[in-house]
Amino acid sequence: MIASVRGPVLTVTANAAVIECGGVGLAVTLTPAAREGLRRGEEATILTHLVVREDSLTLYGFADDAERDVFVVVQGVSGVGPRLALGLVSTLGAEGLTRAVAGEDVAALTKAPGIGRKGAQKLVISLAGKLAPAGTGAGVPGGLSGGAGVPGGGALGGLGGEVQAALERLGFSAQQSAAAVVEVQGLPDAPTEAAALLRQALQTLRTSR
Repeated sequence: MIASVRGPVLTVTANAAVIECGGVGLAVTLTPAAREGLRRGEEATILTHLVVREDSLTLYGFADDAERDVFVVVQGVSGVGPRLALGLVSTLGAEGLTRAVAGEDVAALTKAPGIGRKGAQKLVISLAGKLAPAGTGAGVPGGLSGGAGVPGGGALGGLGGEVQAALERLGFSAQQSAAAVVEVQGLPDAPTEAAALLRQALQTLRTSR
């Protein structure tokens, strides 16, 4: 997982920037808040989340932990994906999106590009209880950087952390990966080897789709 990038800004466009890191220019798709203040030639630090697909590796950039954490949870919803999630965070902000879901404000959610009324209603149902009110962490229960064993998408430790990282490299979100690992490790005959744990976690994720 690439959690952040820092370096000189090479280019800035309407919704993205290229940041030089160790001689490599990394393209980062940004929320408006993350893009604000970026100047070509000046050094910048951007919090990021890497989305892995079979044919692409895409870095998404955020202004703070709250934006990033809400994005990770939302893009894990079936049928949403990273582009729609970024549009929601960009349009409503982390706090506004959390408030809209908690208040079942379908009209507010439909302001985001690509989100119709049915899609907004699905988001309200799918995200119920998964986004924490502002001021209680990074936008999700316990925060994505919370302790091991947090089903809401926390960073796991030890063997579970290795398997979670492997699942994320395969394209699953941090929330999906952590939840699957926690579920398998909670079984009476839970695997004690990484390969076996990974296989069962993958089975769990595929079954839930």
